[in-house]
Amino acid sequence: MQSNKPIQVFEHESLRVGQKGFTGDQWEALIKLNELHEGKYFNVIHKGIKFTEYVGVIQTNGITLEILPKIDKEKDTDWREVLIAMLKVCKKLSPDAQGEAKVKRQNLNLLELYFEFFLNEVNQLIRLGLIKQYRKETKNVKALKGKLEFAGHLNKNIIHKERFYTTHSVYDYNHTLHQIIMEALLVISNITNGSFLNDKCRRVMISFPEVERLSINAALFDKLTLNRKSKPYEKAIELARLILLNYSPDIRGGKEKMLALLFDMNTLWEEYVLRILQKASKDFEGMKVSGQAKKKFWESRTVRPDIVVEYNGVTSIIDTKWKRITNDKASIDDLRQMYVYNKYWGAKKSMLLYPKGGKDKSNITGSYYTDITNKRDENNSCEIGYLDVIKNGKLNSDWGKAFLERKFYAS
Repeated sequence: MQSNKPIQVFEHESLRVGQKGFTGDQWEALIKLNELHEGKYFNVIHKGIKFTEYVGVIQTNGITLEILPKIDKEKDTDWREVLIAMLKVCKKLSPDAQGEAKVKRQNLNLLELYFEFFLNEVNQLIRLGLIKQYRKETKNVKALKGKLEFAGHLNKNIIHKERFYTTHSVYDYNHTLHQIIMEALLVISNITNGSFLNDKCRRVMISFPEVERLSINAALFDKLTLNRKSKPYEKAIELARLILLNYSPDIRGGKEKMLALLFDMNTLWEEYVLRILQKASKDFEGMKVSGQAKKKFWESRTVRPDIVVEYNGVTSIIDTKWKRITNDKASIDDLRQMYVYNKYWGAKKSMLLYPKGGKDKSNITGSYYTDITNKRDENNSCEIGYLDVIKNGKLNSDWGKAFLERKFYAS
């Protein structure tokens, strides 16, 4: 991993070759990476790239690029710390992920935080004691055990009559969980060359059992199940998945190796609001706050609001939007969407919830829809809400209870 300071940019900004040390070779490598992910991470422009709603970090052999969220250019805010705090709220990063590493090195980038978190998790597993598991092994053995593979036995042991080609059970450390962890350790070792994390990674690898190499793909993780015995591996495997499925080795014929940990800011904002409200709802007996509930709309298509609040027999809908609007004017498509949500969930109130910028109004505005008779529908309203994301230069996570206390959900 490079010791130079990361290049920091913001979502929806552009970065051109020659700016902030950004080179033509790095531009071409990023284009290759974007192609592997169907062009969703950024848009290619002349000798540059224009970022989209994805935020996070990209690491190559020659650059560390941090893409940060930013809702208000006027605020004096460390948006990198805001992103890290939001990832912690959404449980995509450990609450204490900056512990040991912060003492050794102050200017950690987001990728280093994830590597540090993963290495700490693996160290913890080693201290607790790594588990053994049964696995099937097919090979020549000197004693008959398990199932004799007749075709293989005849093919391999015509001369060696004392051997048996069998499939049998083996109970050891060489199983899928440890193979996944080792693959992630190898990626970290490769990317962090020359850093203190590389030294830490190698120490972990020395303490880890020798296992076979494993071909990694998304289907492998989808089929993986943990039981009571392997439950302590959950965080380590989750982080290994994040690292391995976002690693793009030999993207330019062996010259560049990339790892991109990027998050859709719209999805992250939705999850952040949901988790804060779910935590705050515990102070309201009988309140239920759920996310991504869906109902059938047309044929196989469904409608699915971001957040549904149910309390005292009243249902309300919240849809989060990570964007700025002008003069309290939501888009007509968003308003139509909320109208459908109200109808399908029997909700009298819904809200489009936006992050608040410095010039945005602090109050909540809204109006009733008009029914088919061109009269105001008293049972169907939509509000426009603004959430002050930043408080004293940091992420504001103390708004949940106050938001619910204003009885948004009331009839």
